[in-house]
Amino acid sequence: MNELILGTAMVYDVRLERGVHDYYALFGEREWARLENPSDGQVEFAITRAVLAQHLQPGARVLDLGGGPGRYTIWLAEQGHRVTLGDLSIDLLNLARTHVRESSVEDKVEAILELDARDLSVFPESCFDAVVCLGPFYHLPDPADRARSASELSRVLRPGGVAFVGLMPRLALLRRTMALVDERHHLLQASFVEQLLVDGGFFNDVPGRFTHGYGARPEEVGPFFDQMGFDMLALLSTESITLGLQDALPDLLADESLAAAVLSLAIKYAADPSTLGFAYHLLYVGRRRADAKGV
Repeated sequence: MNELILGTAMVYDVRLERGVHDYYALFGEREWARLENPSDGQVEFAITRAVLAQHLQPGARVLDLGGGPGRYTIWLAEQGHRVTLGDLSIDLLNLARTHVRESSVEDKVEAILELDARDLSVFPESCFDAVVCLGPFYHLPDPADRARSASELSRVLRPGGVAFVGLMPRLALLRRTMALVDERHHLLQASFVEQLLVDGGFFNDVPGRFTHGYGARPEEVGPFFDQMGFDMLALLSTESITLGLQDALPDLLADESLAAAVLSLAIKYAADPSTLGFAYHLLYVGRRRADAKGV
């Protein structure tokens, strides 16, 4: 196995709030298992893999940025891609090292590093064919941080390279506040609601919960990345038409024939504009223009 995987994670400037680190430290194996949970991430995982398979060239060099315990890293390696995994959470990276060692594709994993999406200076320009960035933009409420991260994605991608960026819609964060009993008091705080709906900032005072978040407006995602040197190829909901069916999905996906039908329909309609605003997660796919200039 690559020496960087066995060794100590490289440390970069980490400026995110302590609550974000604490939140992901609690995940452990739950985040690894989440993408196989039919009532949570199984549809998301199927749609995202289908999109990755559609846009990645064979044998691509991929940065899995914010990849946590390594579920996508291992899947990408199984498809024959060369993968570097980066994340802020040391706890999740340690899990990733374990899972990669137990996999049959560890020779395809080039490195596992502690990385901040706002500072990828450890990498030279144009060194990746693709960047899979499915978590960091959830936690960038500062516009300058979002711009810096997008610029870094552009810088490390080769011209024509593809970025896959996960985002959370603004209304999804409002709906989760309504759904969780001990977070509903935020609805009575005018400053909380205004900050979320106007600026997309989500700052949660309930210990151990998702916090320091950013909610995007779907209609603003394409123009933002366009300014950063990308041409949008797709914007999708990773729950697609299954949103709100969490109680029914375990039965639907347990039946092999029904599961094939449901996932086929979910993949087919994931980019339908009517699914985007209420999605839990969005997936932006953009191609780096040849004239893009990373900062």
